[in-house]
Amino acid sequence: MSTPHLSIIIPAYNEENRLPRTLGQVFAFLQKQSWSSEVIVVENGSTDRTLQIARELATQNENLIVLHEELRGKGNAVRSGMLSAHGEYRFICDADLSMPIEEIQKFLPPQLADFDIAIGSREAPGAVRYNEPSYRHWGGRAINLIIRWLILPGLNDTQCGFKCFRAESTLNLFQQQRLTGWSFDFELLYLARRKKLRIREIPIQWYFDPDSKVNAVRDGLRMIADILRVHANALLGRYDLKP
Repeated sequence: MSTPHLSIIIPAYNEENRLPRTLGQVFAFLQKQSWSSEVIVVENGSTDRTLQIARELATQNENLIVLHEELRGKGNAVRSGMLSAHGEYRFICDADLSMPIEEIQKFLPPQLADFDIAIGSREAPGAVRYNEPSYRHWGGRAINLIIRWLILPGLNDTQCGFKCFRAESTLNLFQQQRLTGWSFDFELLYLARRKKLRIREIPIQWYFDPDSKVNAVRDGLRMIADILRVHANALLGRYDLKP
């Protein structure tokens, strides 16, 4: 197939309620663009009708590809989608669409140049958060402070679910990825820094979703354990092995 300019990868676990609205907004945006695109929904281990709904929507959109990943974990879903994508640029997009889809333009040329990975940031100068409760904000900042201290100094918001990768930066990174859950973000960025790839933080508009599956305490403890796993993998040379 011809190479699309942009691939949008949407991991989807129990998203039967949000997915139709999200895909409607995504395709309405893409239809206005002059460049080619594809959308890849990766359903993994859902207990609702996410997979059936995604497949029904694919019959209405020829550029929608639906993948089923047996193993649960956002990291598993994202890796499957990224390695199956064909786009020059490959954009991870959360199914809640808490960032307006029009913001994607900030992650692509001509608005952005000289980058290998562009990460959405709710903390970079110019970013705006809407309707976020204070407990959620400070819980998220505490998690990111731990990440900055222990593994990724200098990056203000590694866990935002909107990230863009150049195709040439994708294959090796995702083949070396070992974490399969929520912590895959900082593992990939850690690997990218080891490879001296150019990482840019992009300030975005971000809207709090009360149905978010993130739990600051639970996920924060998991992330500390996963940070230790990443450092252990590096010390044991596991990231130096050929994929």
